[in-house]
Amino acid sequence: MIPFLLVPALVAAPPAVTPEAAVAAVLDDWHLAAAQADEERYFGHMAEGAVFLGTDATERWDKAAFRAYAHPHFAKGRAWSFKAVRRSIALSGDMAWFDEDLDTPSMGPCRGSGVLARRDGAWRILQYNLTVPIPNALMGQVSRAIADHLKGTKARP
Repeated sequence: MIPFLLVPALVAAPPAVTPEAAVAAVLDDWHLAAAQADEERYFGHMAEGAVFLGTDATERWDKAAFRAYAHPHFAKGRAWSFKAVRRSIALSGDMAWFDEDLDTPSMGPCRGSGVLARRDGAWRILQYNLTVPIPNALMGQVSRAIADHLKGTKARP
């Protein structure tokens, strides 16, 4: 009888997660948390002191104010549904900048951009800016509509 050694099977190490992939995973899960109305998970991805800029010129919220605004939506079990269809991420050390095109059922095509920082080993959103991209051919019409709207709101008591 010939003795033999039992050699454990070689297991491939999981592929290293790149910083870009880690940032993308945070953003994807952040959007998914909103779609699932998971308020804790959604706001857990935001750093303390984070800022959310909405589509309306008046919408500049720090994290606490944004959570107060969003809480009734999450409490109803229906927040919002944004899905990135294109995303670009740039990195410098523990900072990441991104822009993404979004598919949204309620607002149509949108764009998000922002900044994340790696803190204590986890990527956190510092700023998110949600916009509605306006085709250049429509810009004159849209800017006139905004000007008319602003005139109307200033004229109200």
